[in-house]
Amino acid sequence: MLMEKKEILNRWSEYVEDLFKDDRCEKPKIEKNIEGPTILKEEIEAAIKKMKNGKATGPDIIPVEIIKALDNLGIDLTTKLLNAIYDSGTILEDLCKSDFIVLPKTPGATECEHHRTIS
Repeated sequence: MLMEKKEILNRWSEYVEDLFKDDRCEKPKIEKNIEGPTILKEEIEAAIKKMKNGKATGPDIIPVEIIKALDNLGIDLTTKLLNAIYDSGTILEDLCKSDFIVLPKTPGATECEHHRTIS
């Protein structure tokens, strides 16, 4: 059993990395400067509507309830931002990160496999 905090964090890091490892074949090369469809305001509104209230926040610490409270200007700005990201083909590093919380599936669980990981 691991006792040192650093060892425990390293073990969790290994476990989560293995759990979410991408075993798919090599990603296809995508030709640059190919325009895809524009992200529509209605798509943003539909995605926001599907979000569930009361969920834990991510690294941005913005609760879903705040996102759902956006007015037309907020939706327009969000749509513009997402289209700019999409058109540039570059995703900000912070958007690729998740914080994980581990919850034991059974009381006294000591193995990573006996925990539920949520992000």
